[in-house]
Formats: sequence, structure tokens, C-alpha cells
Amino acid sequence: MKRIKMIVGLGNKSNQYYNTRHSAGFWFIDAIANFYKTELKFKKKFYGYISSIKLHNKIIYLLRPNLFMNVSGYSVKAVSLFYKISLSEILIVRDELNILPGFFKIKYGRYHNGHNGIKSIINNLKSGSSFFQLCLGIGRPRFQEDVSKYVLSEPNDIEAKKIHRLILRFIFFTKENIYKKEFLKSKIVL
Repeated sequence: MKRIKMIVGLGNKSNQYYNTRHSAGFWFIDAIANFYKTELKFKKKFYGYISSIKLHNKIIYLLRPNLFMNVSGYSVKAVSLFYKISLSEILIVRDELNILPGFFKIKYGRYHNGHNGIKSIINNLKSGSSFFQLCLGIGRPRFQEDVSKYVLSEPNDIEAKKIHRLILRFIFFTKENIYKKEFLKSKIVL
């Protein structure tokens, strides 16, 4: 198994979408950058904001694409080619409808489950490799609400607190465990 060399948080580029459920991956990247006291800087050639952290004396790049979700694969491809990082060495952090807020699941494989950001990454990197996804629960709409309207709306205060608390616990926990095969393949609820 290869170690994680890059963590990508998915979301939508416009500030008007930053606080929406679909940008949970952005929240993760911003939180980990704050935790490790590093600044994300916009790099035009990467179509996004990038930084790095050092964990167990290894560099891990952090990427927040500055593109809309359905084309975020362009940013991931640009960084992975520049730093020679294969898809199997990338952890993609994204929102997940089928998990309640405050919970997560780690997936390993080549599955997009209808997520447009993941589809874009698979289509752009065309490696055939399996990769890791950290799926942050946002829950499903309750009253037959349109899914795209739901993911592009803000969570209520309780849901937002659960998601942000989960992100912080996950970051703190992974500080010691990000390289352990058992950890990355497991389903863990903190």
C-alpha cells in the first residue's frame, strides 16, 4: 500500500457556496491547514489553493480546487502531475448524502456513487487505480426536496456543528494514524 501524499477537499469555488453542504471538503482542508498552521495559497497553474504539512517527517500536500465541483479533476490532475503523485496516493475528502451529519465513512476503490467531483477526478486522472475517499456525512433531504438544491444549501446550526466537530476530531486522530492500513480501510465513527 502506498502512503497518502496529498489530501484534496472538494467543494464549489464561489464564496456564495462555501458554507453549503457540498463544500464540506473545503471545510476539512481549511481546518487541517489551521491545525498545522499553514497557509493555503492560490496557484494559477494548479487551479486552486495549495499548501503542505509535515506528518511523521513526510510531506503531504493539501489542495482546495478553485473550480466548480464537476470540473475539479483538472486541479487534482495538475497537482498530481507536477508532484508525481498517483491517484492511489491521494485522499479525496467530500460530502456524502447517505451518511448522517457527524459521521463519516472511508471508501477505497474507484467508485463515484454519483458524486460529480469524484467523477471529474476519475475522468481526468484515467489511471485505473483505486483511491481513498473520506466521505463526510451531510444527510439526505427530508421532505422530497431536490437533492441539488439541498447540497447547495447551508446546513442548520446543529448539523454544521456536528460536521465541524467531526472534522476536528478526525484531524486530531489522523495525526497519529494516517499511515496505518487498518485505519484507512476501516469505517470509523468518532
